[in-house]
Amino acid sequence: MNILSFVVYCLIVTVTPGPTNIIILSSVQNYGVKAAMLFTYGSTIGFGVLLASSAVLNSLFINLIPNILIYMQILGSIYMLFLAYQVYKMDVSKKTDSSHTVSFSFGVISQFLNPKVVIFTLTVFPSFVLPYYNSTFALTIGVIGITIIGFIAFILWVGFGAIFKELLRKYNKMTNVVMASCLIYAAVMIWF
Repeated sequence: MNILSFVVYCLIVTVTPGPTNIIILSSVQNYGVKAAMLFTYGSTIGFGVLLASSAVLNSLFINLIPNILIYMQILGSIYMLFLAYQVYKMDVSKKTDSSHTVSFSFGVISQFLNPKVVIFTLTVFPSFVLPYYNSTFALTIGVIGITIIGFIAFILWVGFGAIFKELLRKYNKMTNVVMASCLIYAAVMIWF
């Protein structure tokens, strides 16, 4: 397994804008860092539960249906390219509607409704871990490692939102181009 590709893929997918990261950014702007952190803790727990579920399901599927990997890779690549397009045309300078209450439980639940997270958790194990390792220990280490990477990414978004709120509004398009480029790279890395 190419550890560098695996870590870069996880970092790119978790750091690039998606529903969770945008909610975190919006929460910092509208409710403050404390509220955003509650949501972040919940999101991390939800992310970890999805990763653990995915590791178990993927290890079963990979043994029962070995050809499922190619379909997961195709779906993951298409979704990453779709996200790259969405990020490219996104305008974070406009105030988002955050009429919901940001909370720990909303953070947990939102992960199960977030297509970026669901697709990521379904593709990361068959793409990077299961072709090389299928022991319970290796899958557990994978879940813990990716959950930590996700938590770090969420914390970065809290800090990013708190520090660079005005700068983001000013250089919105350039930021989107960089993030979209990272997503395109991630779509390609699924195949290596």
